[in-house]
Order: sequence, then C-alpha cells, then structure tokens
Amino acid sequence: QVQLVESGGGLVQPGGSLRLSCSASGFFLDSYTVAWFRQAPGKEREGVSCISSRDHTTSYTNSVKGRVTMSRDNAKNTVYLQMNSLKADDTALYYCAAETYADCGGSRFTARQWKYWGQGTQVTVSS
Repeated sequence: QVQLVESGGGLVQPGGSLRLSCSASGFFLDSYTVAWFRQAPGKEREGVSCISSRDHTTSYTNSVKGRVTMSRDNAKNTVYLQMNSLKADDTALYYCAAETYADCGGSRFTARQWKYWGQGTQVTVSS
C-alpha cells in the first residue's frame, strides 16, 4: 500500500522544539521531492518547506526561515522537519507530500501539485 505517514507532533511550549517525520511505504522516497504543508483552523493550507530529490536542496517559507530545517534519510525512506523556537502561530496540522519533481522550484513548491499526501500530525504550541 502506497502511503505517507507523519509522526512526531504534539504539545510543546513556546520556544520549544519538535522533530516531525514523514515515512513512506509502498514506494521509494529517494526519487521524490517532498514538501511539508500545514493548515491551522480557519486558515488556508500553507507550504512550509521542501527538499529536492536531485540534490537535497531545501526551500522554506519566510515565516519559518532560521527556525526550521528539513532533511531526508533515503536509507530510512523518511524525511524530517526539525522545528525550533516554536511559536503559537506554528500551531497547525502538518502534512507531508511527495511528487517525482527533480527540485522544489524555489518558493513555487507551495503551488505545485503533489501526488501523495499523508494524513497529518498535529502540532500545538501553547503554554
């Protein structure tokens, strides 16, 4: 069965850190460019970050630059999102998505079509 499964979400205090994981089954992620998106209640889905299949180049939305690092471990068929200095505004359901793009296309990854989507993992930042 082809699927993406996110994990690592939870409740964290402002200023804290979380590492989200996105694991693939039924296909190999090394041929896929992968992106993280998030959606907060009452808001549109927002692209957070992207990592290319070709050379692991990353792209980040402005609101998370300097606080978030995306990486991938093709041997584990998993992509990670390390989030530091979390803020209340980071509270959202986080999804990963994958498509056979060679690269992210810079900030344009937010508007691209993605073949596979996970079900999401909830991140809540609150004191």
